[in-house]
Amino acid sequence: MARAALLVLADGRFPAGGHAHSGGAEAAVKAGRITSAASLEDFCRGRLQTAGLVAGAVAAAAVLGVDPGELDAAADARTPSPALRIAARRLGRQLLRAVRAGWPSAELDALAREFPKGAHQPVVLGLAARAAGLGPDDAAYCAAYESVSGPATATVRLLSLDPFDATGVLARLAPELDRVADSAVAAARRVLDEGVDALPAASGPLLEVGAEWHAAWSARLFAS
Repeated sequence: MARAALLVLADGRFPAGGHAHSGGAEAAVKAGRITSAASLEDFCRGRLQTAGLVAGAVAAAAVLGVDPGELDAAADARTPSPALRIAARRLGRQLLRAVRAGWPSAELDALAREFPKGAHQPVVLGLAARAAGLGPDDAAYCAAYESVSGPATATVRLLSLDPFDATGVLARLAPELDRVADSAVAAARRVLDEGVDALPAASGPLLEVGAEWHAAWSARLFAS
């Protein structure tokens, strides 16, 4: 298994468009819910247990060979906010462009034809991991890590937060990230027998509401 590919996919410099998105952190900063490293940690923990868990399970299921169309519909159903659905598809489209350059595959080509406007990012991530020879646990880890690393990086820019403090947040969340990734893979394996309804449907209402509020701003630093 080409485990080094996981480092490429999880690298913040990978041209998947994630640098333009804050994962809800910009709206949370504006609303006063993120003001310090401590509140950033609380925000990231909530995002990990909701968006991170769902994304990890969808990505892992894609690696296991679950139909991408079914997974995309399931991801749509678990994303009530239209603004977040648009962001997820934009990220998916950009990620697909990047991974097709790195790991060409018939499955990725088929996904591009089926979803010309972009599939949900975790679906693309799972198929990318599969094309790169990675397993469901790798995809789940990558998705879970992205769910917290994006907001942490964005908050450094938004609040001029000390990067060392942001890194400390991610380090303290590492054991919890392990547990979320394990839960995501377990759910993905259940999908093989029970269908996509077995995917977790954890929700973060403030993330959804914040995304709609953020999308209406006339000026913002991040796309979401």
